[in-house]
Formats: sequence, structure tokens, C-alpha cells
Amino acid sequence: MRYRLLGRTGLRVSEIFLGAMTFAEPHESRRVLDTYADAGGNVVDTASAYGESESVLGGLLRGRRDRFVLATKYTLSRDASDPNGAGNHRKNLRLSLERSLRRLETDHVDLYWVHLWDRYTPLEETMRALDDAVRAGKVLYVGISDAPAWVVARANALAEWRDWTPFAGVQVPYNLLQRDIERELLPMADACGLSVAAWAPLARGVLSGRYSGPGPAAAGRVDPSGLGDRDHTAAAAVRAVADEVGATPAQVALAWTMARSAAVHPLVGVSSADQLRENLGAVDVELPEAALRRLEVAVSFDVGFPGDFIAECEPSPFVFGDADMSLVRRPGGSLDRSRYRP
Repeated sequence: MRYRLLGRTGLRVSEIFLGAMTFAEPHESRRVLDTYADAGGNVVDTASAYGESESVLGGLLRGRRDRFVLATKYTLSRDASDPNGAGNHRKNLRLSLERSLRRLETDHVDLYWVHLWDRYTPLEETMRALDDAVRAGKVLYVGISDAPAWVVARANALAEWRDWTPFAGVQVPYNLLQRDIERELLPMADACGLSVAAWAPLARGVLSGRYSGPGPAAAGRVDPSGLGDRDHTAAAAVRAVADEVGATPAQVALAWTMARSAAVHPLVGVSSADQLRENLGAVDVELPEAALRRLEVAVSFDVGFPGDFIAECEPSPFVFGDADMSLVRRPGGSLDRSRYRP
């Protein structure tokens, strides 16, 4: 396992994050966590709304808590009958964090995620409350999950202006079948230096071949009868590339997300240590350029406006005149304007 820095911080985080949403039975959960740790993984992600996950994880971390980057989330309802039992406001943040700390058996979390954008709470309130938690030593770094790009950018601009703790990462769905973040969120993360935790990197198992391989479909989180041609086409393309490179479909699907941007960390949730061991093998899979292109064109995806429109305008003399616009692109895909040659 290799390591990268979390956003614009000095925190070292492993290439693949472990999702603890499925942690319920301590014995198998311990095997999963041990397998992840033995491979060099160090980021374990849970949430206040994931049932017994925090409590189970807290018990499993006894005696080795500081070896992990422990992440949890708040926003979702603690009490459906309480109008203040959910949301990103200060009261819910404080109560959710205190409950998470008790469950996790720790005095701080390393990474605290806003679980979902709350349109009713001002961003100023959320960012200030998060900064207070950081200054109190109960949180070290903060991030946000499932929010529009403009919300993340505005929140970090507020943090910069007011000397508050900015978001170091975003958590979003990303896989070959769901590439929406390439429109705004991924370019924003690249420009702002944010890490990207990609949830559902296997599209709930569709890209692992579980529902499209030879023989009857295996049991899982998806009803195979609800899958369409697009799903099966993507799964078949992943399987074909996997056969060529000597890997499993799951490993290829995960490697594809990491190949798209150095900022992307697949967030894998598994039901067994064997499944995790297979997924972790993705770090050793290198996909040739031809294979990457085949995967990307296997199913249709349009960036849409304004991305496609701007890309069409870039080479036009009508827009930039006769200047040589030989802009060199950085690995993440953004333009390296320092090397613009007029």
C-alpha cells in the first residue's frame, strides 16, 4: 500500500480507504480490519448513522487506535421525533460528535465529515462549528460528503477568509457507471487540492461481475432484474480488461478510479476479509492506456455544458486568436498555466 497526503495537509493516508458501514458482527469485522491493517491500510471510515458500526469499530480499535486515521460523519438524524436531531447546525454537530466519541472509545476523530449538504443551515455556521471542534482538539481534519461543487468551494473560501479549518477532502460516488463528479466536483477538487474518497467504486457490486458473469447471479445488494443494458455492457468491458491484464473485475474497476485522478481514493465496503483481500490487489494493477480508453467508451458519458462547450472553444482562433495554446496538462487533468507558451 502506498500513501498520499490528505488534501493540503501533512496527514498520510493509504491509497484505499476502508468503509466500516457493514461492521456489525465483531468476529468477521475484526478479520476485515486486521487484513486491511496488515496490507498497510490506515483510513477507516464510518458514520453516526451506520447502526452499530461505531460501537463495533471502537471495540476493535482498543490498543491500536492511534495507528489508524479514524473518520466518521454527522448530519443524519439521531432522533426522528426531534426537529434538531439532524442537520449541519451547531447543536446537532456537538451532540453527534460527543455520541460518536463515546461509541468509538476515543477523545478525538482524525477526520470528521459533514455527511450531506444541509440547505437549511448557513455554511458560515457549519464551518465555524467545525473549526471550534478542531480548536477544542476533538477533531483534527474536516471534510464533506455529497454536496455540490459550489458549496464546497464557497465553504473553503469562507474558511480561508476567516482563518477557519477548511475541508481537506470530499466524499462522493464514483465508478465507471456513475461519472457525474467529472463535470464539476472532480475538477473542483483538483483545483482546490482536495482528496476524493470515492464511495460505491464497484457500483454496488455491478462492476465486480457478480450479476453479469456466467451462471446464475450471486446474491448481493442489487436486484439483477433491475439491471439494464448499460450496466451489463460496463460489467462485460471490465471483465474483458480483467482477463487481459490478469486481474479480477473488482480490481480493474477500482484501479480505473485511481487512474482517473491521483486525488481519488476508493472507499471499499466489504462483507468478508477474503473480499477485502481481493479488492486491495487493485493497488498492483496498472491499466494500459488502451484499456483505459476502452473502459471509458464502453458506456456513454457526456460532460455536458459548460465543460463540453469550453473544450470545443479552446482550440478556436475565434476565442484565443492565433496564439499557440499548447498548454501542458498536469497528471490530474487540470491545465498547467505556468507552462503556457504564447
